[in-house]
Amino acid sequence: MYQVLLAEKREIRVQKGPKKLVDSQIARDVRRGLTAVQKIIPSKYFYDARGSRLFEKICLLPEYYPTRTELSVLRRYASELIDGFDKGDLVELGSGSNLKIRALLNAMGRSRRATIRYVPVDISEEALLSAAQGLVRRYPELKVAAVQADFTRDLSNIPSDRRKLLLFFGSTIGNLDQDECRIFLRAVADTLKAGDRFLLGLDMLKPREILEAAYNDTQRITAAFNKNILLVLNRELDATFDLNDFEHVAFFDPHSERVEMHLRANCPVTAHIRDLGLSVTLDKGETIRTEICRKFSRVTAETMVDEAGLTISGWHSDPKGWFSIAEVVRKSGW
Repeated sequence: MYQVLLAEKREIRVQKGPKKLVDSQIARDVRRGLTAVQKIIPSKYFYDARGSRLFEKICLLPEYYPTRTELSVLRRYASELIDGFDKGDLVELGSGSNLKIRALLNAMGRSRRATIRYVPVDISEEALLSAAQGLVRRYPELKVAAVQADFTRDLSNIPSDRRKLLLFFGSTIGNLDQDECRIFLRAVADTLKAGDRFLLGLDMLKPREILEAAYNDTQRITAAFNKNILLVLNRELDATFDLNDFEHVAFFDPHSERVEMHLRANCPVTAHIRDLGLSVTLDKGETIRTEICRKFSRVTAETMVDEAGLTISGWHSDPKGWFSIAEVVRKSGW
């Protein structure tokens, strides 16, 4: 695990763990995913520097409602969401850019912010540094301790010596399948102590045409973002994927209540992943699944957290009910 520590007065210090720890994780994930019957590359590998920039562009697209709708909920209910919270850690999982956390920090005011430590957690060091440096410039009184880590695996290693408000925005929970989600939420439950809370962003079920348009924009920025994951593998694992051999596909599956993103081979493909000693072949029309985006109802959200020993204590949505922020706490007795 890497740690990037930003001290007060805008001084930046960087501490890194062994790079092999990160490398071995991507190697394990890719080997497992690309030797499966349905080939998979985990969506967390979208977010290198280029992928993060592309996603920021996606968030501004007229078709892509999730970011602006979630931001509207955060801004509308920010005072309620951070009511009574000070002298603790704001821990944001999969933090990315700093737009959403700013909605909460702005609602605190300078004196309360001075008592807070912000702990962004992300797999991309470049995204962490860029976002954290921007926050330190905007809020010089704020302490920031940024952690480069895979929060689905390293949650127990994230600093937890103070009272905390755990944040998981963007409906990133929807990128986890049911088993992964259960494991992750139980790890969240294990980290929550008395007085801690968990704010969970949830993209809600809505008409199919709206969901599919959000992942098939007319400018094809989402297609470039999807293909970028192959560039990550080419760079990190010395692979030989040709982006021209694939096309972007995204669709809503009503049975599983999720959008799936795939890369579909438009010709027979053979790619070599030299660092793994692995050759990957695909027939024309065969796909690599790169992301799932589950969509929720109030009932499915409540069931999901309940199975992990958590309970929803508050619920905030936009007027259309397109996106929700659930306030979650640990059940008593767990």
